[in-house]
Amino acid sequence: MKKLIVLALFFSLNLFSQKYELGKVTVEELNQKAFPSDTSAVAAILFNVGEARIEYSQNNGFEITTTVKTKIKIYKKEGYEWANKAVKYYIGGNVEEKLSFSDAATYNLVDGKVVKTKLKSDGEFTEKANKFWGRKKITLPNVKEGSIIEFEYSLKSESFGSLDIWEFQSSIPVVYSEYKTFIPEYYVFKPLLKGYLSPKVVKEVANKSVVLRSSQRGGGRIVQTEYSSDQINYSETRTTYTLSNIPALKDESFVNNIRNYIASVEHELTSIQFPGEAYKSYSTDWETVVKTIYDNDNFGPELSKSGYFEKDLDAVLVGTNSLEEKLAAIFVFVKSRMNWNEFYGYSCDAGVKKAYQDKVGNAAEINLMLTAMFRHVGFEANPILISTRGNGVSFSPSRTAFDYVISGVELNGQVVLFDATNKFSLPNILPIRDLNWFGRIIRKNGSSSTVDLMPKSNSKEVVNVMAEIKSDGEVTGKMRDQYFDYNGYIYRDNNNGITKESIVERIEKKHQGLEISDYDVQNNSDLTKPIVESFSFLTTNAVEIIGDKMYFSPLLFLALTENPFKQEIRQYPIDFVFPHQDKYTISIKIPEGYTFETVPQSIALALPENLASFKYNISNTDNQIQLTFVTDINQAIIGSEYYEAVKEFFKEMVNKNTEKVVLKKT
Repeated sequence: MKKLIVLALFFSLNLFSQKYELGKVTVEELNQKAFPSDTSAVAAILFNVGEARIEYSQNNGFEITTTVKTKIKIYKKEGYEWANKAVKYYIGGNVEEKLSFSDAATYNLVDGKVVKTKLKSDGEFTEKANKFWGRKKITLPNVKEGSIIEFEYSLKSESFGSLDIWEFQSSIPVVYSEYKTFIPEYYVFKPLLKGYLSPKVVKEVANKSVVLRSSQRGGGRIVQTEYSSDQINYSETRTTYTLSNIPALKDESFVNNIRNYIASVEHELTSIQFPGEAYKSYSTDWETVVKTIYDNDNFGPELSKSGYFEKDLDAVLVGTNSLEEKLAAIFVFVKSRMNWNEFYGYSCDAGVKKAYQDKVGNAAEINLMLTAMFRHVGFEANPILISTRGNGVSFSPSRTAFDYVISGVELNGQVVLFDATNKFSLPNILPIRDLNWFGRIIRKNGSSSTVDLMPKSNSKEVVNVMAEIKSDGEVTGKMRDQYFDYNGYIYRDNNNGITKESIVERIEKKHQGLEISDYDVQNNSDLTKPIVESFSFLTTNAVEIIGDKMYFSPLLFLALTENPFKQEIRQYPIDFVFPHQDKYTISIKIPEGYTFETVPQSIALALPENLASFKYNISNTDNQIQLTFVTDINQAIIGSEYYEAVKEFFKEMVNKNTEKVVLKKT
């Protein structure tokens, strides 16, 4: 252990004694066989140094340039993916961002000497991710176990509302991470820190000057050009964030978005004021943020348009009487007519009228259209800004906190949630991407408030199995599985357009040794009813025969055999996505000539505050065993303070799932 600590200390001191510059790779670094403090690491970031400068350009005014230099050590083949780097840049406006890579190279040790292999043109790629974003990729050459790779990239933009997020932490260890910002006094940014590690922050103010050059043509019969220049002095705030010896952020089961918990800093533009010009505020509190969004031409005004759908909507509502019927009819109409183009965002692109005509739109166009229809009929309907699971959770007022919009109808003292981008969604059954803590509803009067997006009631899955064990250990039977609410949504969404044969193949692949026949599914199209899946099965590896005894789990191939929680300590919440109940009722007939020698004991366990529970009730007669196993997860998100209890809870559940019934030959 002492040797390991000494090695780790030497490795850190060796790195910190050098300047963080590219092109300086040593034999000692290349000889390093494993990362000292985490020998399981497939790679490690030796340094990641970035800076964001807002500087004046004679042609474009103030523009921002972000430069990043990175050095990575590859330890194992699984770390080769770190030799690929992709950076996105904006291409959707009048002014495109400019992105370039430089100094990209791989270093290897050959016959005791450091050999450098530069990136060639065939290792760099440019692609268009969508209409708004492009992406440049590089693939470093000649990467092996032990290699060190380096690269630098520069991103220049003439317009900006925030600085790119800087992530200090990664899925591999980071020895040193540094981020600097250079911000003129005219711009005010709010730093937003995330994660469980806090960087060291150093600020200083320096004086800067800009020379503005201009030309003017004048004169009489002879045209002359006169040149002039003015010098403007201003102050610049320079902030340096540093963090060192950063452990890898390990992903684990039931994590919403691991980037929510990664040590990082983001800067949101809150105001601009140039000399002699009016003060411009962008985001200081939630009310200011939502007002800015609502007043945008591509948001609020789109809600007031109704002429394009009125005639069609009148026909849709014929025969509907109650409020609930009208609500359901409008929702079904929009879902069936519109097709989502898979673009997120809360701003319309072509606009609701054009989207309605084309029957295709982004999330904003479809759900603002839905909200406008609800309002037209008289419902108290308003848009709800949300951050999808992939976008993370923002805890501070910010325009970049949101990347999506849904619709909410206030009915009987409750806000009913709607998202018409998915054909299988229902009122309060949203696409999984939407289930991300809280959204913010914006009302007509300009007020806003938080809306809890997380489901409260348990979505059930009810499984019934009738099985029989043959004398040779083969098990045959029938299974019926019912999927309710979110379970039904997930089934429909995952299996949309997939053949029954493909579904059967997937189930058989999941449970090795299982053969399925007579597969059938009901209510795939009727969203008001649960999915009912049924099939006959045969399995040859559910029973183990040793001598004159048979051993099997009464849950057969449905048993949970591994605890999903493996980490000793967990700092981030446990996200089960939605509360759910899994109920198994299993009846198994044993073969003639056998009797029960050992049967598991019934048991009931629960977590504190009724967060979760499971009940295992088992009984047996002369030739049959019956099991009822019920698991309830009663809260979608469970705090990390309960991690030890949850880990132990699942350990006991796995033990019970895998506990064997023992039959003895008579």
